[in-house]
Amino acid sequence: MFLIAGPCAIESRDMVMHTADTLQQVCGRLGIPLYFKSSYDKANRTSMSERGIGMEKGLEILQEVKSTFSLPILTDVHESWQCAPVAEVADVLQIPAFLSRQTDLLVAAAKTGRIVNVKKGQFMAPWDMRGAIAKIEASMPNHPTPSSTTLCHTTPHIWLTERGSSFGYGNLIVDMTSLVKMREYGYPVVFDATHSVQQPSSQAGVTGGNREMVPHLIRAAVAVGIDGLFLEVHPEPEKAISDAANQVRLSDVEYILEQVKAFDQLAQQYR
Repeated sequence: MFLIAGPCAIESRDMVMHTADTLQQVCGRLGIPLYFKSSYDKANRTSMSERGIGMEKGLEILQEVKSTFSLPILTDVHESWQCAPVAEVADVLQIPAFLSRQTDLLVAAAKTGRIVNVKKGQFMAPWDMRGAIAKIEASMPNHPTPSSTTLCHTTPHIWLTERGSSFGYGNLIVDMTSLVKMREYGYPVVFDATHSVQQPSSQAGVTGGNREMVPHLIRAAVAVGIDGLFLEVHPEPEKAISDAANQVRLSDVEYILEQVKAFDQLAQQYR
């Protein structure tokens, strides 16, 4: 199982470098392959509040992470024109859940030859992801562009991520059968544990969340069977510019991942 982890937004170079350093050390001790993630622009925020550091500066920082720690990089793209420049740095282009049916964006991401991680929309059934898969498969070069990191060389070029489904107003629920269903399509399935505990627009126009539930949902997802785990982490989540209520505290990551390894080893005996 691989891990996708990092802060929700690139808030500063120092914070990102510290987080990447810590995550690399933890994953090194536990033998877990790590993809570092962070976003240069939070374009789908509820309000017009701070969105992030911007693409140019953000990519510079992500390139420094990549060069310093030899880590593969994952980041979001929101518009088609962003895909080519982002692919010069990122090994994985992530399609946000709200944009998971946007044909032009999926096609542009696929044409870069990078791995495309599609987050299942909160409004979509797992079988609806077949449409996104078909669009990417039809647009992806026959031989995806090799990444500069060995980790990505042997990884299928489409990932499917479960991040919860809308459950009434201001809440999400995770249908674990979605993980089983999406795995039938032949691509790695990732569980996004931190966005799955969001409570959209529940705090006077700001997205809330319940990070205390993250370890419980992770154990359930690992028991069902996943290929990757997605965690947004922050040294001081309460000070984060976005997703403050659901990001995992950086100091808690090692304990959570120790549980992940133990549960995964046990679950593999029964799959």
